[in-house]
This record gives sequence, C-alpha cells and structure tokens, in this order.
Amino acid sequence: MATYAIGDVQGCHEALQRLVQQIQFDPTSDRLWFVGDLVNRGPDSLKVLRYIKNLGNSAVVVLGNHDLFLLAVAEGIATLRPEDTLHAILAAPDREALLGWLRRQRLLYRENRFVLVHAGLLPQWSIDEAEGLAREVETKLHGPAYKDVLRALYPSKHLQWSSTLTGPTRLATIMKVLTRIRACSAEGLMESSYSGPPDHIPAGFLPWFRIENPERGDTTIVCGHWASLGLYCDEHLLAIDSGCVWGKQLTAMRLEDRKVFQVGCNNLERCGD
Repeated sequence: MATYAIGDVQGCHEALQRLVQQIQFDPTSDRLWFVGDLVNRGPDSLKVLRYIKNLGNSAVVVLGNHDLFLLAVAEGIATLRPEDTLHAILAAPDREALLGWLRRQRLLYRENRFVLVHAGLLPQWSIDEAEGLAREVETKLHGPAYKDVLRALYPSKHLQWSSTLTGPTRLATIMKVLTRIRACSAEGLMESSYSGPPDHIPAGFLPWFRIENPERGDTTIVCGHWASLGLYCDEHLLAIDSGCVWGKQLTAMRLEDRKVFQVGCNNLERCGD
C-alpha cells in the first residue's frame, strides 16, 4: 500500500493517466492525494473530474481556487474568462452530480503527520487551528447556504484574515488563505496578486512557508498552487505544483519515502497554450 500526492492537474487528463500508469497505481490498495485545482486551463477538465470522482475512497481531494471558481461560475456568481476551459463540465449531462461531489470535498485533510492543502497556511495558524477553520467552511459549503460563502469570495483581493471576522466574510477569507496564499508578511497580511518566483516577491512579503511556526512540530504540509515555485521540498514542506498546465511536468510524490515521479505535458495536449 502506498500514498501518492499529485500536484495541480488542471484538466490535463492525458498526463494524469500516464502518471498513474508510471506509479503502477492500484486502486485496491494505493491512494492518490490531490492537492486541488483538478480543473481549468487544461483541455480535459470533464474527464479529470469523472476519473477522480470514480476513484471513490482511493482518492483524497482538497479544493483549489480553480475548483471553487468552477462552483461559483456554475451558480452565476463568477464569470468565465477567455482562458477558462470549463465549458464541457457546465454542459455535461452529469454536471450536477460532478459539481455536488466537488462541493463536498475538503479544504484541508490531515492524516498522521501530513496535512494536505491547496495553497498553504497563514504563519500564525497552528495545525489544529487551521483544521478547525477549514471544518467551519466545509460545513457551510456542504449545506444549503453554500452560495453565500461563494458570493463573499468573489472578488477576494480585499479579504484579509482576522479572528474577529464573522459570517460569510470570515469563511471566504479562510478559503482565500487555504486556496490562494503564496506570500504574506510576518504578521499574516496576504499579498493578493503576486504569482511569480519566490525570489521576486514584493518588498515586505515572504513565501508563507518561510515564516516559522514552532507550534506545527513535525507536521509536513503537502500543497500545490504555486507553479512558479515548482517542485520544492524541505523537512516540513512538499510543494508539488510543477506546472503541467504550463507545458512542464505533472508530479506525484510517494509519501512513504518521498520518491518523485513525473510526466511531461506532451505536445498534443499543449496545456499551457
């Protein structure tokens, strides 16, 4: 039995199939942990959703910003942009089943010493606090008032975390942290627009994972979201978005021994175009 964490798929179904073949994935004994952003920008988001949904208990999924965007578009809360590739899902006969399944996925998953999250955590949050905050949001997303939470997330640039926040704004801000954070200040102020490499982050901000939090102990955070960071690993971080949708690689990491498996985005797929 092995557990493989897989980076941002973003609709690259053909690359995902080659990757699961490479790792010789056995759904009867192995598990796949997906860091979110299952959909969008790549060519086959509908196939990706159907495949992962059909994996059942063999897959663990946390939501990414593109997955939340799909849910918001489906409810008329956000508008498709020219670069989005979600049309097939929105027109699919099994649309409601797929979106209902997606909405019920986690924002943070914790098992033993691993925490799976799409983007990252605020440096001030302990693991216990982050897990509790994620559960707050998931409870609402899984219930009838989920549209209120999504409405509060769009637009999100102004959202900044404070423990005094309440209602949909509080939940939307938690979602922003878990699915969008890259850089922040030592005090936890999020930089909301930067997506480039870590060495060029605007003055006053740092990669979220470079601000120490001793309360996290020996926890290892597994995340994606930051394609410009690429595959980046240290003692307590496995960042595995290696930019498949931009014509680079899709990465799987076997958590038991940190062995890395990668496939390229082939010329037929041209995910980054």
